[in-house]
Amino acid sequence: MAQRLGRRRGRVRRTTAAVRAGLALLTACAALAGCGGGADRDDRPAKPPTASGTLEQLASKADCDPRMQTDAEELRQANCTTEDGRYVLATFATDRGQREWINEANDYGGSYLVGRKWVAVGDPEVVAALRGRLGGTVETASPHHSGKSGGGGSEEGHSGHHGS
Repeated sequence: MAQRLGRRRGRVRRTTAAVRAGLALLTACAALAGCGGGADRDDRPAKPPTASGTLEQLASKADCDPRMQTDAEELRQANCTTEDGRYVLATFATDRGQREWINEANDYGGSYLVGRKWVAVGDPEVVAALRGRLGGTVETASPHHSGKSGGGGSEEGHSGHHGS
């Protein structure tokens, strides 16, 4: 009899633990605006899927007529001017090349719209408008130097922020 009672208590404890875990999961899902829900709950339009393609294909999706600045195997970079403003659009041959470029560019600050093997760099408002067309993730960096100190911090040689 005591053995049967012990087994029953073990099952009750396991069932209670499972119910608690399930409730915790439901609570977490509700806090994150729904598990697998479709549209955003605050009626914001859903961001488009992240675009992919060549520099020209991305520029077309962003309504840009790209002016090529760099056309190399590992990096293609163009200046764009649209009704939203000016920005630089860059595509990369590898994920590693993209990350290295972003890491270096972060030293200069700015807003970056990042997709798979591409980056758009511009003012925050321009990047926000582009995100509506290209998807992607926004990254923002603070400048580590102003370019005016004695540390050789001139931004003139950096090929990611200047459009001419």
